[in-house]
Amino acid sequence: MGRGPPAVLALWMLFLSLAQANFAPHFFDNGAGSTNGNMALFSLPEDTPVGSHVYTLNGTDPEGDPVSYHISFNPSARSVFSVDPNLGNITLIEELDREREDEIEAIISISDGLNLVAEKVTILVTDANDEAPRFIQEPYVVQVPEDTPSGSSLARVRAVDRDTGSAGSVTYFLKNPHPSEFSVDRHSGVLRLQAGATLDFEKARAHFLTVVAKDGGGKLRGADVVLSATTEVTVNVEDVQDMAPVFVGTPYYGYVYEDTLPGSEVLTVVAMDGDRGKPNRVLYSLVNGSDGAFEINETSGAISVTQSPSQLRREVYELHVQVTEVSSAGTPAAQAMVPVTIRIVDLNNHPPTFYGESGPQNRFELSMYEHPPQGEILRGLKITVNDSDQGANAKFNLRLVGPGGIFRVVPQTVLNEAQVTIIVENSAAIDFEKFKVLTFKLLAIEVSTPEKFSSTADVVIQLLDTNDNVPKFTSHYYVARIPENAPGGSNVLAVTAVDPDTGPWGEVKYSIYGSGADLFLIHPSSGIIYTQPWASLDAEGTARYNFYVKAEDMEGRYSLAEVFITLLDVNDHYPQFGKSVQEKIMVLGSPVKIEVSLGARAVPEHGLREDGAVSQAEAGRPCSWQGEQREQMTSLSRVRLFGPTDGSMLSRGPMAAFLMQTKENPMKAVGVLAGIMAIIVALTVLISTATFWRNKKSNKVQPVRRVLRKRPSPAPRSIRIEWLKFRRTKAADKFVLKEAPPNENCNNNSPPAPPPPPSTAPSMGQAPWTVPTVSGSLGPQQPQQPSPKPRAVAKRKAVGSPVQSALVSELRQKFEKKNLHSKAYF
Repeated sequence: MGRGPPAVLALWMLFLSLAQANFAPHFFDNGAGSTNGNMALFSLPEDTPVGSHVYTLNGTDPEGDPVSYHISFNPSARSVFSVDPNLGNITLIEELDREREDEIEAIISISDGLNLVAEKVTILVTDANDEAPRFIQEPYVVQVPEDTPSGSSLARVRAVDRDTGSAGSVTYFLKNPHPSEFSVDRHSGVLRLQAGATLDFEKARAHFLTVVAKDGGGKLRGADVVLSATTEVTVNVEDVQDMAPVFVGTPYYGYVYEDTLPGSEVLTVVAMDGDRGKPNRVLYSLVNGSDGAFEINETSGAISVTQSPSQLRREVYELHVQVTEVSSAGTPAAQAMVPVTIRIVDLNNHPPTFYGESGPQNRFELSMYEHPPQGEILRGLKITVNDSDQGANAKFNLRLVGPGGIFRVVPQTVLNEAQVTIIVENSAAIDFEKFKVLTFKLLAIEVSTPEKFSSTADVVIQLLDTNDNVPKFTSHYYVARIPENAPGGSNVLAVTAVDPDTGPWGEVKYSIYGSGADLFLIHPSSGIIYTQPWASLDAEGTARYNFYVKAEDMEGRYSLAEVFITLLDVNDHYPQFGKSVQEKIMVLGSPVKIEVSLGARAVPEHGLREDGAVSQAEAGRPCSWQGEQREQMTSLSRVRLFGPTDGSMLSRGPMAAFLMQTKENPMKAVGVLAGIMAIIVALTVLISTATFWRNKKSNKVQPVRRVLRKRPSPAPRSIRIEWLKFRRTKAADKFVLKEAPPNENCNNNSPPAPPPPPSTAPSMGQAPWTVPTVSGSLGPQQPQQPSPKPRAVAKRKAVGSPVQSALVSELRQKFEKKNLHSKAYF
């Protein structure tokens, strides 16, 4: 019993500790396929858009306390997701790429404020068909002998697709506009020569194939897409020795005149290997028919007579010349034989004559394609030249007269008769775009005769066009400007590429590409670039676009040009006043500014200067304002203008109104001031002249005939002073301040305006000075009235000069003497 209380106390403390324990929160495990819980076995397609809500973390706390959620990643990995700590919503914040990262490891945690539970999860990134096949080991160039058997494998193209499943499987096929001698295996990509097809170096030296690789298709952003890629395969045909030698210029005719010397050359036969790619060396020999009278040079093919013509027993000799190819190993190979006819003649009475298939002919025409192979023979020309004389009289030279270096004629020296052969020497010069027609003269002129007989024949070659030119743009760069508010489908500019070729080869197809071409399209035939129908341009977002335009003909020849498009900003933002109600104090002669931002310009109903200030000329008009701008964007703001309390500012005189009108145009005021000064100067000159002549006349002293007069009273001066005072009073009345009537738009609370500038009081005018005379100086002396201003009196006293004072004294003395004499007389 003595140990009972401690045991009870221990149990009670254990109970209290259990009651105070706080259990950790935990996630719900909803299994695979669930979009909320602890992200167990969670997978996400790689084409999920950024910003998508992909999962919701969900858990609970045993005590019911609120929980918060967190997600973190390895410091070396990207932070792909973000989580709302309160709601547990997980959002994708980085693009996914399964080919780069197929698993994402993250640490999710839940906390009740005291306990934190963290779990490591792995999110699987599933595949989408976002990768196109890509060819490897490009470019594909294959060398194939022309005797390759049909059905043989020539090469293999290979493309890889990094996608998985059907989206990663690749199949191959040929993309050719016409039937081809080639085929490609659908699955392996092996290129083969089709059954029954053969290659011929003499017909086509190269073949160009387009192979397309296509994947099996798959989902991309919810749609089924199939991606593909193309590559070019060049098959070069190699020549093999499968052609016999060919004689050029057949049939061969030669003539031996009776005066021909032994050893003289009669004619030359020409042969070449039929395999033009790798020709063998050829050797010539006479087989029979010469009877020892002729011999041939084995390397040049020149046939010479070995006997004197007088020893020849026959008139016509039929020779057989054999040509033999010599292989690279030095062994004889293919052979060919040609007959040569040699006639024995003795007179020079015939000029060389050209023959066609129907007889003598002086014009030969031929049509051929431009840029034929080097060394090709113009087989369409059947020209024979003949000189019926014998021996040296029948020997003449052949040459072409016309554009040099394009063709050469074989043979160049003919004895009696020969088949004329024209061979291509400069293929590049035979250009349809430069010459539609090539005209030559074939000249045959005798060599060793004194007569130098000759003849000519016109050779006209009509050229046919081939696709030998690349479309070229008229400029390497195109620059255009378009307003940002242009609607979708608006034309931007037109590009032009020219292909000099004719027919379908000269047709140009346009296309555009580049990072800045997304908002634009191009018409494939006209080259007009226009905006996408759905395009919305914004100069504030992107002001310039740059992309490339491609011009391509039907066989894939193309050229590029660069396009620069600038968006012209338009007034598509409303102006903003700084305050909804603006209060300003207007002072006479000072402008008032209304602050407006973002391009809108506020204009008063009766005038506003360009700087936003209200001119004083408009201060007396009603103070109503409205927002106005040039692009139909308007914002309104109330403006309160406070004017002067009296009406002196509003009731201005003409001079003040004129000064206010000329405030903005000071040159107008300068002109008016100059005119006034000119008038004052003219009046001053006139008055001075008149005064001078009057004083000059009055200065003549005539004591006998002069009537003595009293000095004029100063009363007129007082009158003038009163008149000046009246004028000053009348002028000052204009500046009397009056109470302005209340203005309903100005809220009748205008503060008093500052006083007008002080006006200069008119100075007291001095009495006009005249030359003193007898009548003016001898009158009874009048009491002088005090002058209102001593300064004016001092000025008047200072007016007289010493000459005037002396003249007055002299006149006074004369007057006193005469007065005394008169008294004595009476």
